[in-house]
Amino acid sequence: MKVQNKWIRAAIPALLLHCSIGTVYCWSIFSQEIADYIGFSKGATEWAFSFAIFFLGMSAAFLGNVVEKDIHKSSLIAAICFAAGMAGTGFFIWYGGAHPHSVLSLIGIYVCYGFIMGIGLGTGYLSPVKTLMLWFEDRKGLATGLAVAGFGAAKAIASPIMQKMLDAMGETGIYKMFWILAVVYFIMMFVGHVLLAKPEGWHEPTSQEKGARAIDVIREKPVTFIGIWLMFYLNITCSLALISQEKMIMKCIGLAGMVGVLSSVTAVFNAGGRLGFSAWADTFKDRNTVYKIIFIMSIAATGLVILTQGITNEGQNKLFMVLVLILLFAVNAGYGGGFSNVPTLLSDHYGMKNISAIHGITLSAWAIAGLTGNQMSTFIVNHFGTWIDQNGTQINPVGYQTVLYVTLVLYIIALLSSLFLVNANEKKDKDAKQA
Repeated sequence: MKVQNKWIRAAIPALLLHCSIGTVYCWSIFSQEIADYIGFSKGATEWAFSFAIFFLGMSAAFLGNVVEKDIHKSSLIAAICFAAGMAGTGFFIWYGGAHPHSVLSLIGIYVCYGFIMGIGLGTGYLSPVKTLMLWFEDRKGLATGLAVAGFGAAKAIASPIMQKMLDAMGETGIYKMFWILAVVYFIMMFVGHVLLAKPEGWHEPTSQEKGARAIDVIREKPVTFIGIWLMFYLNITCSLALISQEKMIMKCIGLAGMVGVLSSVTAVFNAGGRLGFSAWADTFKDRNTVYKIIFIMSIAATGLVILTQGITNEGQNKLFMVLVLILLFAVNAGYGGGFSNVPTLLSDHYGMKNISAIHGITLSAWAIAGLTGNQMSTFIVNHFGTWIDQNGTQINPVGYQTVLYVTLVLYIIALLSSLFLVNANEKKDKDAKQA
């Protein structure tokens, strides 16, 4: 019975929740349409996505204890907030179309897509993770990787559907699409909420028990937590810095006609990294080993493109072009793998009693990286190099190449954090100790 229940009570609900909230990454599909429809610049509307990622991390940090105590309450909050935020976004897009250049419509989109949906994202991301690890005790990495892969794959699945909806519904399709998807995703998430359940007999600590508060557990090994938080933050920052410039980099190396296909391929690497690296980590004695592999891989790929000046090569050397693609694939895979291994790495060091709350606090790194990663690369590209015209598109090859120097340094710092701050000798099974 347990073999059957772990899929019905954990895996399927996790996929329903994560495949819904993961569509936040589809923002680039319709951001320009939103900007045009409400009469603002694309740069102004882009902040809605940054706010969504920020509040994802911060809501996870502050609501981790709610998830810890009651996954049914947290998963219901996730379903309501995510769907309400999406419907509200549609309303303010409609309002912006009726009242062009209205600041109210822009602020409304920030609040709905950024803040309200952000709360749904944070609670929805956390809710199934601990449940998966409890059901799949022997393959924690595989289980969490499966759910987090759903979050990564959501963009690849939903993007073509959204594009067809926009094409089919014409000029007013942008706000109608949000209303339709709000209903669809609420149904999916509500079904996940109903099905999600922890194994019978699992005992949550009461407030009087030792280790009941996540912050007290973290204080037992603060250096390890700082190391995990830092390498998680740096990995996301570097990844977002490159992924946000991904399409332009592809154009720089002469692959403008294949941007759409290659973007889908990088999304597959992102999802594959979430599942592959986490399943692989199950085979290691020390799960932190997988982070060392991710950072060494990223450093090597970045270093090769720097040495060959692959981005400024403009596609004249096919080998250098391949090296740039390998870098983009490696960064996407490492980005996904970094996400999926965080909860299991934390459980190895801090036990399962407070993993949702501790994981939530760690996701504050995602919140801050969501604001710094894209902006860092944008600043570098705008202040280094020279913009040139390529078939009607403005590109800055030197600027994109300069971003790599910064990410290389940050990847090295992340590797040092993994090597010297996340101490394998501190690893112990807190659950067994507290049982």
